[in-house]
Amino acid sequence: MKKLLDLISEEVKKAFAEAGYDEELGRVTVSNRPDLCEFQCNGAMAGAKKYHKAPIMIAGEVAEKLASANCFEKVEAVNPGFLNLNISADFLKDYIADMAGSEKFGLEADKAPKKVVIDYGGPNVAKPLHVGHLRSAVIGESIKRIGRYNGNEVIGDIHLGDWGLQMGLIIYELQLRKPDLVYFDPDFTGEYPTEAPFTIAELEEIYPTASGKSKEDPDYKAKAMEATFKLQNGEPGYRALWKHILSVSVTDLKHNYERLHVDFDLWNGESTVHDIIPGMVSKMKDDGYAHEDQGALVVDVKEETDTKEIPPCMILKSDGASLYNTTDLATIMDRMDTIKPDRIIYVVDKRQELYFTQVFRCARKTGLVTEDTGLTFVGFGTMNGKDGKPFKTRQGGVMRLEFLLNDIEAQMYEKIVSNLNHAPSTEEEEEAQKTAALVALAAVKYGDLSNQASKDYIFDVDRFISFEGDTGPYILYTIVRIKSILGKYAATGKDASKATLTVPENEAAKSLMLALANFNAMMENAWAELAPHKVCAYIYDLANALNHFYHENNILNEADEEKQAGYIALLSLTKDVLETCIDVLGFEAPERM
Repeated sequence: MKKLLDLISEEVKKAFAEAGYDEELGRVTVSNRPDLCEFQCNGAMAGAKKYHKAPIMIAGEVAEKLASANCFEKVEAVNPGFLNLNISADFLKDYIADMAGSEKFGLEADKAPKKVVIDYGGPNVAKPLHVGHLRSAVIGESIKRIGRYNGNEVIGDIHLGDWGLQMGLIIYELQLRKPDLVYFDPDFTGEYPTEAPFTIAELEEIYPTASGKSKEDPDYKAKAMEATFKLQNGEPGYRALWKHILSVSVTDLKHNYERLHVDFDLWNGESTVHDIIPGMVSKMKDDGYAHEDQGALVVDVKEETDTKEIPPCMILKSDGASLYNTTDLATIMDRMDTIKPDRIIYVVDKRQELYFTQVFRCARKTGLVTEDTGLTFVGFGTMNGKDGKPFKTRQGGVMRLEFLLNDIEAQMYEKIVSNLNHAPSTEEEEEAQKTAALVALAAVKYGDLSNQASKDYIFDVDRFISFEGDTGPYILYTIVRIKSILGKYAATGKDASKATLTVPENEAAKSLMLALANFNAMMENAWAELAPHKVCAYIYDLANALNHFYHENNILNEADEEKQAGYIALLSLTKDVLETCIDVLGFEAPERM
């Protein structure tokens, strides 16, 4: 169904045309003075110069033409030439009723749905997720869900770091600790064990230890690089160990991402494209794009319109080794061959913008993508502590993500239990723990997503877990409040599913309907701009409108059953819209709080 603003604009454009003016002057916007009107049109101001007429005269003529329009209950031409508009309560009720009865609340799916790959996550195997991984996961997951809700096929790829020096470091350190493992026997010809010779806890200790040694001992690093070379060139024992590292790490990663309600369709990594890199590099050479520069192989990507220096994109180092650039370009090539996406979106730290400019330009110049393939970089800002510096533990280290979630869940649990005013029973304790996990996740995700992705933000736990203000718990509290009212309504023997909307009789009901009516425009815009923060802003306004409506109307004690049913229908729709929105943000509401 059409967006409300489009419907209103059609009426006003028609009136401009009937009055003898360009209909494009009739574009309507939400009022920037809600104390005066709900919508406004400034077209008469823009048309004054063209038609050599005072804007108030143009506005007055258009207002006369709109006098009979059934979508407005008030049309005023005010100096110096604004059109102030209030929508008709009957028209609004009918629009909301259509919205309630439509699939996806009237959102029109993209007319030409796209196949999109979204690259987000990017953790290294054998290393635990830390707070630095939060933004990529949370933002990427939400963009993926928003894209799908708009009718597109969106494929999420984690793009693991699973093939570089860290693999050689782990393998060499393992060899020093357990030299008798069969993986290091060059004469072994049997089947390698199916069970890994280490746990995730051991693996997470091995890597930083090996990394620290390599920084202090050049010989140690050389041996680790040799192990990396052997792995990448097919050494059977090293390949078998690598598979164990991958299996143990991915199992742990999946557990932690599942806790964040983050789900990837593809668990590909750098290793996925290792074997196609030589062919890609040869083609770049043969086609005349790649050339040597100080021993390295590069592709020039600068353009005449550049206002700053864009260095060449390096394909191979002087020693012939691949780089991140090489892997990312091969990954693009692989995706184009196997998935054939219309668009690839990368959700990465904004400090990587120059790097992705180089990679994207190189991919286009060398023909890895078609002319109309979209390559989009979504750069996110830094998550900082209250001191304005990157978020750290009290000891100054980088906090593990699971520890952060544990801490916030514990604080939410204490809040919930303290409201009981008695020692919780076993059943209450279990429910409180489940609720605390849901509310903590909402606090973390909403706290992140409510900020524009590109901006740095302060990770303020005390503010994020508050049940007041622009927070995840406040949104969940609003949904739970609606569920409680609907439950009490059902307990009287009445069926909420049979309740029908009625014309709004007061300002609070109308304001709630107006907030609901913005849904389809907001969701469409959130995908167009890859902007989850627009969903957050919408549900905060909707929750405020709902709570104002709740306080202004005695819903459960309303004597007029038809009016009460209208209230209930409005509440039900609001709940459904709010739950849809938090689902695309990647969290859910409990039944009670």
